[in-house]
Amino acid sequence: MADHGVTEYAKADGNDYAEHRGTYHFFTKLTLVGTMSLVCFMVAFAIGGANGHWGLFTVGTLASVAACAIGLASQDGKPKLLFGLLGVLVLALIITS
Repeated sequence: MADHGVTEYAKADGNDYAEHRGTYHFFTKLTLVGTMSLVCFMVAFAIGGANGHWGLFTVGTLASVAACAIGLASQDGKPKLLFGLLGVLVLALIITS
């Protein structure tokens, strides 16, 4: 059997828990913004591909990229503009059908 001695968790001085929290916060923000912008892009692509409204697709894609940049630059990580954009794109998809 292995000898179970005293466990040493860290050999470095100090605690970098704040850095871990910052990294986790950025990861969750990136996941949320990336998922929402991908959903917005897919709805815009559905508008362009299924209905042939490529002008709405272009506007939706550019707006999705802009909202993604704004969402990533936001401090709290809640891209409110992306949720509004998704609603507008879904509304446009329903209207053009």
